[in-house]
Amino acid sequence: MRSFKAFLQRNRGFIVFLLCMFMFRSAVADWNVVPSGSMLPTIRIGDRIFVNRAAYDLRVPFTHLSLYHVADPQRGDIVIADSSAAGERLVKRVIGVPGDVVALRQNVLWVNGQRASYQPAMVAGVAADHGDPASYASEDLGRLHHLVRLSRWPGPVSSFGPVAVPAGRYLLMGDNRDDSMDSRYFGFVPRDEIVGRTRYVAISLDPARHYLPRSGRFGASLD
Repeated sequence: MRSFKAFLQRNRGFIVFLLCMFMFRSAVADWNVVPSGSMLPTIRIGDRIFVNRAAYDLRVPFTHLSLYHVADPQRGDIVIADSSAAGERLVKRVIGVPGDVVALRQNVLWVNGQRASYQPAMVAGVAADHGDPASYASEDLGRLHHLVRLSRWPGPVSSFGPVAVPAGRYLLMGDNRDDSMDSRYFGFVPRDEIVGRTRYVAISLDPARHYLPRSGRFGASLD
């Protein structure tokens, strides 16, 4: 016991620093490693994304308890959610906010009776395309302006709805529409499970090339 107390005394400054760092990462800013391709082509496998944990709420560190409401997620935001239904942390795009009526018809998005427009896009360097050929398109509807990946073989949930997004819930989907576990499987995501927003890549390491840095993606915008 004495040796433990002596250890604490000798390293008090370092311990306080570690505690402050963990509290900062829990409540203010953090980064997440993206291990899957559900947000291709916007987020690549191996990206380390910057997470603004104070974008929507100031929270008690290490909890979901909000101390101060900053803003609500908007359609088009890329958010991080600690999903109890999925049993894991999700990185997805907000497609429907409370009150929206959303439908997907053969991978064509409809929100509140308005159809998204699509223009073909060229995207290179996506490793997943070798085993799963896909096309890319810009999806535009109101605040939504981003690229989506559409597999040559549409997935089982390429059509759904229309569904109304209830109060306090959000409909999240991946940009890789045919290879994303999202609200089409797990249902609407509660507001208090959305813990942050991302807009930038911090650093990126390419798992297909022995985790060599992809310097061209350092600091890349995700908007």
